[in-house]
Amino acid sequence: MAPSRRDLQLTPLSGDSAAEIGAMEEVRLLDSYDDNDNDDSLSKIEEGSGHSGLRKIQVGVTGMTCAACSNSVEGALMSVNGVFKASVALLQNRADVLFDPNLVKEEDIKEAIEDAGFEAEILAEPVTSGTKTQATLVGQFTIGGMTCAACVNSVEGILRDLPGVKRAVVALATSLGEVEYDPNVISKDDIVTAIEDAGFEGSLVQSNQQDKLLLRVEGVLNELDAQVLEGILTRLNGVRQFRLDRITGELELVFDPEVVSSRSLVDGIEGEGYGKFKLRVMSPYERLTSKDTGEASNMFRRFISSLSLSIPLFFIQVICPHIALFDTVLVWRCGPFMVGDWLKWALVSVIQFVIGKRFYVAAWRALRNGSTNMDVLVALGTSASYFYSVGALLYGAVTGFWSPTYFDASAMLITFVLLGKYLESLAKGKTSDAMKKLVQLTPATAILIEGKGEREIDALLIHPGDSLKVLPGGKIPADGVVVWGSSYVNESMVTGESVPVSKEVDSPVIGGTINMHGVLHIKATKVGSDAVLSQIISLVETAQMSKAPIQKFADYVASIFVPVVITLALFTLVGWSIGGAVGAYPDEWLPQNGTHFVFSLMFSISVVVIACPCALGLATPTAVMVATGVGATNGVLIKGGDALEKAHKVKYVIFDKTGTLTQGKATVTTAKVFSEMDRGEFLTLVASAEASSEHPLAKAIVEYARHFHFFDESAEDGDTSNKVSQNAGWLLDTSDFSALPGKGIQCLVNNKLILVGNRKLMSENSITIPDHVEKFVEELEESAKTGVIVAYSGQLVGVMGVADPLKREAAVVVEGLLRMGVRPIMVTGDNWRTARAVAKEVGIEDVRAEVMPAGKAEVIRSLQKDGSTVAMVGDGINDSPALAAADVGMAIGAGTDVAIEAADYVLMRNNLEDVITAIDLSRKTLTRIRLNYVFAMAYNVVSIPIAAGVFFPVLRVQLPPWAAGACMALSSVSVVCSSLLLRRYKKPRLTTILEITKE
Repeated sequence: MAPSRRDLQLTPLSGDSAAEIGAMEEVRLLDSYDDNDNDDSLSKIEEGSGHSGLRKIQVGVTGMTCAACSNSVEGALMSVNGVFKASVALLQNRADVLFDPNLVKEEDIKEAIEDAGFEAEILAEPVTSGTKTQATLVGQFTIGGMTCAACVNSVEGILRDLPGVKRAVVALATSLGEVEYDPNVISKDDIVTAIEDAGFEGSLVQSNQQDKLLLRVEGVLNELDAQVLEGILTRLNGVRQFRLDRITGELELVFDPEVVSSRSLVDGIEGEGYGKFKLRVMSPYERLTSKDTGEASNMFRRFISSLSLSIPLFFIQVICPHIALFDTVLVWRCGPFMVGDWLKWALVSVIQFVIGKRFYVAAWRALRNGSTNMDVLVALGTSASYFYSVGALLYGAVTGFWSPTYFDASAMLITFVLLGKYLESLAKGKTSDAMKKLVQLTPATAILIEGKGEREIDALLIHPGDSLKVLPGGKIPADGVVVWGSSYVNESMVTGESVPVSKEVDSPVIGGTINMHGVLHIKATKVGSDAVLSQIISLVETAQMSKAPIQKFADYVASIFVPVVITLALFTLVGWSIGGAVGAYPDEWLPQNGTHFVFSLMFSISVVVIACPCALGLATPTAVMVATGVGATNGVLIKGGDALEKAHKVKYVIFDKTGTLTQGKATVTTAKVFSEMDRGEFLTLVASAEASSEHPLAKAIVEYARHFHFFDESAEDGDTSNKVSQNAGWLLDTSDFSALPGKGIQCLVNNKLILVGNRKLMSENSITIPDHVEKFVEELEESAKTGVIVAYSGQLVGVMGVADPLKREAAVVVEGLLRMGVRPIMVTGDNWRTARAVAKEVGIEDVRAEVMPAGKAEVIRSLQKDGSTVAMVGDGINDSPALAAADVGMAIGAGTDVAIEAADYVLMRNNLEDVITAIDLSRKTLTRIRLNYVFAMAYNVVSIPIAAGVFFPVLRVQLPPWAAGACMALSSVSVVCSSLLLRRYKKPRLTTILEITKE
């Protein structure tokens, strides 16, 4: 029974206020993963947009054990009219659903998942400090009871049929479901109820509702304390609603962020209680961690219970007959049966129907949903053994002919299966170790600076703009900017960069990183789900939820596996029975007092229980889960199984030049005037025009001109201390500024047109370039510099040479790619001479220059025509079309948000070596997945004939059902352990990259 709760409604929630409680899901830096194989109509969907007719939700599903369960959930969802796409993650017990809310109501989706027979729980995002209104909420739910992929498919279908549900994704491995829903139509309690009505256990983990707070309260010891706390909450301004669970000490608050902040709310409660109550904000991941350990503990208790009853059974069956005293007691007749038979029947009945109840429940869910899974096989095999034994006893009591019983087979089978499930839950828990380490990076508390004092607060109560103190050795509690002090910060846990980074005033810092030496005062800029660490966690979660295309093979096999196995078992039963009837084998092969039917039945039961669809279902998701976690710890963020799989067969890698192959730190090396204009006047004119541009070359020109200006000033008056004031007054006023991609910029200075750019810009504006100027520009380009031509008032006035140094690892990475069998190509908007000079320096032979941003995507499509897989590495806004067009887009982590949004991989370190790491990790992951499939398939191909007795005439070895069950249980454990070997992955070092050979 769920703990009773007392609800107190402080203010009525009208439609408007309810809408305020919801909030539009924020589009975040690392939140844009979507499968690339969607059709055009689906690819145009903008999440949270009112213009798109489709909605996407994520739901957790409990009860899935194999790919058949996930297929069942997917099938149930796809059968709903209006559902366009359904993707189920077996390992995470979650599913993604894309549907049309005009055709499908949330109630319909909910009913579909319930009819499939699985449990669901809403997945939500952490509470943030924002006040943005949400049209939909994303909730994260735990779903207990899922055993295989069929369970996942079932729960997903139910959730998607619920009215108001926009998206539902369920993951088996984590027993979680993520649901996006409209709070004006359906509540989280309705979703939990739907999960429970489907026969699963459900509860809310977290929500991205931005005016809700979940607190752990200490100090509520009795009814009077609870009443005092409720009185305090009633008096506090801004509190709309609260719910106190007195058993767990959890307090859920709904408040108005426009009236009171989360920190003020906590301070107010503690202050009004005069220190009696101590409140702590609950991290949404606390429940997930406790749930993981709880699942393993629950399975361990079941195993121990079954083992404690199986051991006496084993003694009664094997040991006691050889001990005269015990044998005398066991053979003593009590009613129609002997004492030994009564004891075995009683012990096995408890194991079969109490401890083994979960197998019957899960099998019924699967069959009710029209699918089959591992639980069906276990229930069928154990039931056959149990009911045959009961029948043999009753037959003996009636006729006096006592056939051997096989109660021990049923008991030992359940025991070994539970042992396998326990080991599997432990192993699956280790696949998410990388995610848990990321979650643990965030400190529990922070030191808040208030006026001249400071105090310790919960890190989850930090607001943007807060001043925080970070002590040496302490973790930085939030993303922010250093406002006082200097130190070195270890950012390896987030970026993968092992060398500590120097931090001074105005340096950005990342939450979760470690301050090494000095004391820092920082100003928080991003907290909650906006923080970099939270976005990394979100991206890794999304990646682990996605399905790799190779998983389709396992899904297909799982859909036919159980029916095929049951058919083989029937053939085994009939074949051995007929063979015995016609005398095909001697009666000496039969067990004592046994019949041909009993002999055949044991072979048939062994076939049923030794077959394992779980190993196939776990082969891909476990490897993907480990690989994405390993990638994150190495500074390579992978946005899904699809991207992970595609990267292993990359044939071409296209590099942008500026900021990708080069450092993106352009410097002006030459400035030559070709007119009567003074040099200082020329630089001031160009800098004034470029000051409004965000291009790296523009920033380099402005910086060069500023230094020239200050140098002249200091030469005259010897003062360089007031650069800020000087910087404000030396630029000229501009108007009508326009950036022309691939050409340059233009604007008006003193009401005269100034053009700064390349030859194309000059040609389009009928600016003539004299021969001597052209020769000067060519010389710059041949030395790998970019020539920037300047025209003012219709006349060419000067040229500037800009150099952008290559990244030190660029040449080695290019050579490493060539050794891996990958062909590097450079595509740039720069001129041909500069492009060729840079390409020659790094070792790239294929160069495409003077390419507009849209043209980069055309280059990629031309390479894809023959079926080749193309990767694009870029960093800027102008690279985003190409990143989206490429099969695998890789964004340099220091690049723009738009580029990162469009990419499949994010290289956090801004180091080209990680391109090699991404491809190498993909190859090793796919190799591991194939090995998992080979093992899973080979296991079934070899074990089923052995269990069926194919080799019995030669070897005289019969595999008893309990041994077959042990083999089945350990097969899935072996596959998970195989995937865990990926945790030992070490990315190639600079010194070993050249040793990589083509696979």
